[in-house]
Amino acid sequence: MKTFSRRWRALWNPDMYHGWGRSRRYFEGWYFKLVSADESAAVAVIPGISMDEHGRQHAFVQVMDGKACTATYHRFEAGDFQPSAQHFELQLGNNFFSSQKITLDLPGLSGTVHFQNPTPWPKMLGAPGIMGWYSFVPFMECFHGVVSLQHRLEGTLQLGDRRIDLHGGKGYIEKDWGRSFPRAYVWMQTNHFDTHDRASLLASIAHIPWLTGHFIGFISGFWLDGRLFRFATYTGARQYLELGADSVSLVFKNPRTELRIRAHHAPGTALVSPISGDMTGKINESLQATIHTELLENGRRIFEGTARTAGLEIAGTVEVLLG
Repeated sequence: MKTFSRRWRALWNPDMYHGWGRSRRYFEGWYFKLVSADESAAVAVIPGISMDEHGRQHAFVQVMDGKACTATYHRFEAGDFQPSAQHFELQLGNNFFSSQKITLDLPGLSGTVHFQNPTPWPKMLGAPGIMGWYSFVPFMECFHGVVSLQHRLEGTLQLGDRRIDLHGGKGYIEKDWGRSFPRAYVWMQTNHFDTHDRASLLASIAHIPWLTGHFIGFISGFWLDGRLFRFATYTGARQYLELGADSVSLVFKNPRTELRIRAHHAPGTALVSPISGDMTGKINESLQATIHTELLENGRRIFEGTARTAGLEIAGTVEVLLG
């Protein structure tokens, strides 16, 4: 009964831990992006839990230095992974993670950073998070959640021999849970546009297994001055994808709104990813990509800008996304 109630609470609160009662072929991880005010430092911190098909488990914190293009994987005993059953809080050894702050005590990385005015993805009737009604489908390969689209940072980190001042910087938090990352996907995110300080973009398109087949699913949100423009498979939006030698172009269309995106590749580094719950896959992520974005409403352009310090992943056999 306790496991059921915890799962039910998490179902309606995507930022919380969802793995209650799980013991094999399962992963869950949160992604904290931290960028200094002058954009000289960009760090991603990813805590999580891994359970392979044989029930072997371990916890981890993965750290990516987006400017140096390096990554480290810190392994913990599964028993060190202590999530709250009431809200999103995670204690992992001497490290702490929530929607309000993180405290890190890792080899080569330490410090505390507070998050001011988090911007959660809004809940709607029948849609507890960014996945809409797909949140209730029990056999999905991978679920996705957005904890905060944008917030201000206060604090410092010691990264190796560098002290990183994050006061006035910007942050972003999302998460994934399930069995495996999609066979192929494109993901991008940024809070750093040259024309507007209060704008945030998230966009993803992926190959989604479904019953005996598959479909190409997508979710995107553009947050502008307190307004969130949603584009997703479940909203009835349409998507157009084009893959270039060094770029990715996406267009999302709703009846009244249109989002146009062109992202350019940049140097990145390899991160570990889940396959059937086991952290044995590899993906490449950059935190130095650029993304040009236009937003139209009723045929009128209401936003245009080029983003810097953008996260970009292009993973798997992405040509299947064109089908």
